[in-house]
Amino acid sequence: MLRIHFTAEDIARTTLAAEPDPLWEVLLSLHMLQVEDGPLAFGAWRQRMRRRLPRQAVGPLTALAPPLGYSPDFLTPSGQSSDFGDAVDLMLSAPRHQVRTDLSKLSPRRTAVTWVRQLSEARPETLHRLGHSVRVYHRSALAGYWPSLRSAVQADNRQRMQQLTTGGVASMLAGIHPQTRWHGQVLEVSPFPDQDLWLNGRGLRLQPSYFCWRAPTTLLDADLPPVLVFPIKRAGGLLHQDRSGADTQERLAALVGRTRATVLALTVEGSSTTQLARSCDITLATASHQTAVLRDAGLIVSHRQGKSVIHQATSLGHALLEGIDPWSGDTDVHESRLPSPGPHRGP
Repeated sequence: MLRIHFTAEDIARTTLAAEPDPLWEVLLSLHMLQVEDGPLAFGAWRQRMRRRLPRQAVGPLTALAPPLGYSPDFLTPSGQSSDFGDAVDLMLSAPRHQVRTDLSKLSPRRTAVTWVRQLSEARPETLHRLGHSVRVYHRSALAGYWPSLRSAVQADNRQRMQQLTTGGVASMLAGIHPQTRWHGQVLEVSPFPDQDLWLNGRGLRLQPSYFCWRAPTTLLDADLPPVLVFPIKRAGGLLHQDRSGADTQERLAALVGRTRATVLALTVEGSSTTQLARSCDITLATASHQTAVLRDAGLIVSHRQGKSVIHQATSLGHALLEGIDPWSGDTDVHESRLPSPGPHRGP
């Protein structure tokens, strides 16, 4: 179990990020790309990426990001910038000794890879290759999905800010994840190896993440600015912005009716029955009927939040909005398929 020790000063300095961290999403999505977990949230994205991603860009990154175990801390610097370009520049400017130390903690099989050895020497050409690979991967695997990913993280942030307002800091911290518990001045997080993290007045950055799966994660080096990355509450998969154009929406409207198609589109970011009724200019009874039909078809899920019922599109609903086959994935083959998943920066 990880025990994070707070003082009054730490509580005052604890922050909840309102935006996804671009490099944490790069790292954690690389983890999810190499496994089969989370088919509802990641299945369609993963299937498409395995067909489309250029091997020469992804290969160097998977060597640094095993889906189980340690991934180097310098890959996710603590600049807290939501700008991808700034974050990459910060990563590439990591001190040489940190890069070398972090890479030495990888498994011997990975440290034996030639380019990883060269990277540990901070050679300009290998740093350039790392930066290029991260940029290509982000452009290919995340940029098109970023508006959908960002909306999901922002929706989670709004729920937690409401919890902070109504229940206080302790309630919000304890509610970060089902495996966290606030006990005295200590946040207990399972499952982690038995360890203690003393914040010592530095505070804690709480970073919601779409691609974080099952359990929170953090940096290994306790001397780095403390951060706890945790999975957001999500109901469906990511929506690619290139597949959500007016033509797709028109075809969907012809199939299921314009009102029902609009209701489905509005649930991508999560909407209450009242919000749907107002946005579609329909009665509450009609909005309830439309959501019931969509829910029975498996296109949305609904859950109660306070006095409201929140409706959110499932991966099947996302696929219908994108105009793709949710079971066979995208048939556009761009490069050779990635290798089968092998043996997450995790606890």
